[in-house]
Amino acid sequence: MDTQQHTIRNLVVHQLVKEPHGPASIALRQGEMRVTPAAQRLIDHMCMRYAERTGKGYGRFEDDEDNFPMPRFIRQHVIEESIDFITLAQLMMQHLQVRAGEEQLASGGYVLIARVDDMSRDVLIVALVTETVGTAITEGLDIVDSIHLDMGNLRVAGRIDLGGWQRGAERYISFLKGRGDVAHYFKLFLGCNDVILALKETQKLVQGLTQFAERQQLPTETRDALFERAHGYLDEVGNDGEPVSLDVLVQRAWPDAPAELRNTLGDPERELSGGFVPDRRAIRPLTHFKASAEHWKIEFDRSSLRSGQVIYNRENGTLVLTEIPDTLRRALLGDD
Repeated sequence: MDTQQHTIRNLVVHQLVKEPHGPASIALRQGEMRVTPAAQRLIDHMCMRYAERTGKGYGRFEDDEDNFPMPRFIRQHVIEESIDFITLAQLMMQHLQVRAGEEQLASGGYVLIARVDDMSRDVLIVALVTETVGTAITEGLDIVDSIHLDMGNLRVAGRIDLGGWQRGAERYISFLKGRGDVAHYFKLFLGCNDVILALKETQKLVQGLTQFAERQQLPTETRDALFERAHGYLDEVGNDGEPVSLDVLVQRAWPDAPAELRNTLGDPERELSGGFVPDRRAIRPLTHFKASAEHWKIEFDRSSLRSGQVIYNRENGTLVLTEIPDTLRRALLGDD
């Protein structure tokens, strides 16, 4: 995915101070940050990394604004314009401090809060970023430690589509679903209700696999192999009642170039959640064809096309069924 420039409306960085199993406190910057080239590169890179990640949670604001005040803060800033961006960010940090304090395993870091025009969408982005130590070379060709933000290990972040929220969209919040406890406290901070409908999510996943095969213009055998591998994994975890891991799915289904499939399934427009238990009824289209008309219904395995039991004639649009069982023969002939 290519890096693209996002128009930054507002940007500020605060700090959440917390060690695992310890209390939480915050250090607040007093004013907004200027949009320097360095700040622009950081936001562009963060948006790119966020878009690339699979396994996000999606949802909408909880109705209880007393316990989940995020929609009230945003309404005061975006709709009523009674508070400015800095006040919004400070209120958010105060609430983040409370939620992080409730989660023993939560740890601190720098909190980037930005209002950005991302692909013509007005979005609010929040990310908790930690530091890491790298290596740099000085002008004198010495090797020294170089401390920088660890964007490659982005684990805690969320995105609110402000336009979708105002339009009353079904889902307009997304967040990274990393370690369960961390993801949970950050979801509570966002005030996100992410009730997952397994059937609907499974259908979207199957549609994504189908779209990938069409865009790649895969030969029939390659497409069927992709679908069969995906079906095998989804059937396995569905039978065990285990949640889907999109990262495992893409590795299993398209091992030679998993990033290509990951980009298709991770398209923000698809809003595909991770962590749902697949509905095994909804994955049947990966290995079965099913159709009906006014006077007939038919269903068959994709493998029957390869074996010759079902023959499709592209030129005249007909299906030929072979190896008809005796019971069907007798029924067609009207024999007892």
